[in-house]
Amino acid sequence: MKLQKSELPALLERIYSEVTPLYGVGKTADYIPPLSRVNPRQFGMAIRFVDGDEFTVGQASTPFSIQSISKLFALMLALDIVGDDLWKRVGREPSGMRFNSLLQLENENGIPRNPFINAGAIVVTDTIVNHSASPVKRLEQFMASLSGNVFNRYDPEVYVAEARTGYRNAAIANLLKALGNLEGEVDVVLDSYYKQCSMTMSCLDLARATESLANKGKSSFRTQFHGERMDKRVNALMLTCGLYDAAGNFAYQVGLPAKSGVGGGIVAVLPGYFSVAVWSPELDNYGNSVLGQKALELLTHYTSSSIF
Repeated sequence: MKLQKSELPALLERIYSEVTPLYGVGKTADYIPPLSRVNPRQFGMAIRFVDGDEFTVGQASTPFSIQSISKLFALMLALDIVGDDLWKRVGREPSGMRFNSLLQLENENGIPRNPFINAGAIVVTDTIVNHSASPVKRLEQFMASLSGNVFNRYDPEVYVAEARTGYRNAAIANLLKALGNLEGEVDVVLDSYYKQCSMTMSCLDLARATESLANKGKSSFRTQFHGERMDKRVNALMLTCGLYDAAGNFAYQVGLPAKSGVGGGIVAVLPGYFSVAVWSPELDNYGNSVLGQKALELLTHYTSSSIF
């Protein structure tokens, strides 16, 4: 990194002042009612270094709905449970189509392109369901073991809204079942999936929870993972597939493996150095936080901390 840690508090304040004029450029997700009611003029950012040092600015401790960022933790848990057997059911390539495409799933015989599009995430959830007596509780405990925050739980209000508006996800799950790539019952898997997407965390929680991805699998809160180099595999997937249809542009502008969610959060990793999370509810046309993307672009620019 170009800057010393002692300079980071001032840098984060600078980033904060440079991104907040972008309020109003995007809009909050409106298809999930609780998300549409969130105050859009909020921004938080948290960085955690592999040695445990942390730096924050703005609403970094404010809990929010992490939405598709939960797919990252579900993937980590599924890999911890079944290892590389997961890849018999899910691919590892960018989709090139909408994250909730049915056409691509049918054309490719029920094997989703990657674990971050909805079809792939539902298969990942199915894996957890089929290896857990209480899958939602297991995922909550897993995420809490990564973040150190036992209050990382699903939000019942968001869960109900997810379930009431999840018609396309229901279609995806039924198609997966019809094509032989869903082992559990559709309703059971979807219930776990909706609760997973309704998980609530803060930027600081997310930065802590992804420490292992920056530190070769080592975490201050969780002792170890099964298998070899989960961080390498997961970071590769985040870089190529983590920001919906904007993954290529994000890699170009920011240059870090990352995963976003329509709640306005983005978590990113600089392997060997730090994990960072940003949150601001207003989204661009791809479903990614406008201020969050800009903040990460400025961070890698000012610190010369891209992986490239």
